[in-house]
Amino acid sequence: MTLKTKLSFSSHVAIGVMLFALFFGAGNLIFPAELGQESGTNLLPAIIGFLITGTGLPLLGVLAIAYSGSENLQDLASRVNPVYAIFFTSLLYLTIGPFFAAPRTATVAYEVGFQSFIGEGNQQIGLFIFSLIFFAITLLISLKPAKLVDNVGKILAPGIVILLVILLAMVVVKPMGSIEAPLEAYASGSFVTGFLEGYNTMDALASLVFAMIVIQAIRSMGVTSKQEILRSTAKSGTVAVILLSVIYVGIAYLGATSTQVFGIFENGGPVLSSASSYYFGAFGTVLLAIVITLACLTTAIGLVTGCAEYFQTLLPKVSYEKFVVFFATLTFVIANFGLTNIIKYAEPVLMFLYPLAIVLMLLTFLSPLFHHARSVYVSTTIVTFMISIVDGFKTLSQTLEIDYFGWLKPILAFYDSALPLYNEGLGWLLPALIVIAISGTIARVYKPVTAHAWGE
Repeated sequence: MTLKTKLSFSSHVAIGVMLFALFFGAGNLIFPAELGQESGTNLLPAIIGFLITGTGLPLLGVLAIAYSGSENLQDLASRVNPVYAIFFTSLLYLTIGPFFAAPRTATVAYEVGFQSFIGEGNQQIGLFIFSLIFFAITLLISLKPAKLVDNVGKILAPGIVILLVILLAMVVVKPMGSIEAPLEAYASGSFVTGFLEGYNTMDALASLVFAMIVIQAIRSMGVTSKQEILRSTAKSGTVAVILLSVIYVGIAYLGATSTQVFGIFENGGPVLSSASSYYFGAFGTVLLAIVITLACLTTAIGLVTGCAEYFQTLLPKVSYEKFVVFFATLTFVIANFGLTNIIKYAEPVLMFLYPLAIVLMLLTFLSPLFHHARSVYVSTTIVTFMISIVDGFKTLSQTLEIDYFGWLKPILAFYDSALPLYNEGLGWLLPALIVIAISGTIARVYKPVTAHAWGE
């Protein structure tokens, strides 16, 4: 391998496209479509908010790992505390794995590709049979993952993009209908609603895992300088973000123009299949179904193998194969709750987990300013945790459509009166920034023990 001081433009594009393919999964198709349908004439502020969390935060996450020089996410999170690092990393892997993102791969493939061909009364059995076959294949390949999956992914990712570009070009040239008034959630505060909707892609969480794949790819091309690795990561990440943003905007516009013809769907799953059928008939629908199903399959394999590999490092006495069987089975069971339920029950976890991930990213970049003091990491994370855990329970109560728990009501009343932006789901932001400023200033003056000195 020849050492290089910097990579060429084509190398950055190649790595950027690879990162785009890693990010581009089931959620990237359905959530902008749902946003477009529901935001209507308020599409512009809604999609701007969505892009901040849907593409901006994933770029920030990739850069945070590269900037920190950490070996992986658990290594970075251990700046707070080693036990917290295991808790945070495990929950993140479970969220982007068997709890939510992995089951979503099968349900999106089913709803986009096959639901329209199955009778109204047979949808549940149809999903059961489809997901059984889907995760049986996932299990078999995950037990002995090979280059085949990577190669198929490299072919399918451009294939989906080409199909989407053709479909979105048709939407621009010949819109299905006029854009209608927004639903209640987007009638006021559409920017913040779009911002929170971007959480659902889970790409910001996944970026903290995918970053090492990008860094390893850059190193394999001969770049060794930390500064140049960071610069190449930024350039490659920007390529991925631009591609994602263009597709998000296009799919959101497709969703916005579809409501006059199809009405509002329960989720974004059927929007693409309905639009494909509208423009290209049965052939277009079948082609979209095949390509999206194969792409979701490669994503599911990647998520199952990734989770199995991580948890095998935590529990080395349990074999990789046993973890694969466990996660594939768990994912299959959860998939059969249906796409709408998976999306709905993911929201409380994301309202809890996302603020912690965002704060960890911010602390990573600000770390040199407070001499990497562990006290700043700990105090900021505690304050964020105290607010985001309440947000998680609040959202859970709303999801279950039950009254707030008795112990929760006085806390919510206090947060509502004391925290700016609390009702918008961003009540953690200002307290976290204030704690960073205060504890960071103290750390600069007294220079306490650093996170690095504690064995990072």
